[in-house]
Amino acid sequence: ESDAGDYTCVCGDEQSTASLAVHALPVLFKEELKNEEAQEGASVTLSCELTKEAPVRWKIGPKVLQTSEKYQMRQSGTTAELVIHDLEVKDA
Repeated sequence: ESDAGDYTCVCGDEQSTASLAVHALPVLFKEELKNEEAQEGASVTLSCELTKEAPVRWKIGPKVLQTSEKYQMRQSGTTAELVIHDLEVKDA
């Protein structure tokens, strides 16, 4: 979007101007989340890949997750990961 604006081509005393509008591409999932199975007490990592870097939120049902001892969220470029520690049956 920062490239948007009026551009002018100048040749001597002549000039021609055109406006450029730049529309942001939507962020899409390049790779969807995969179903996982893990043992009680273990940790599991859920990972998804985006088409471009963008902030993500992790949820379980309607509840937005926050970083804690239980949940670790990390993002590197277009890859977002959620690590769930000390799994319990109720985490399913």
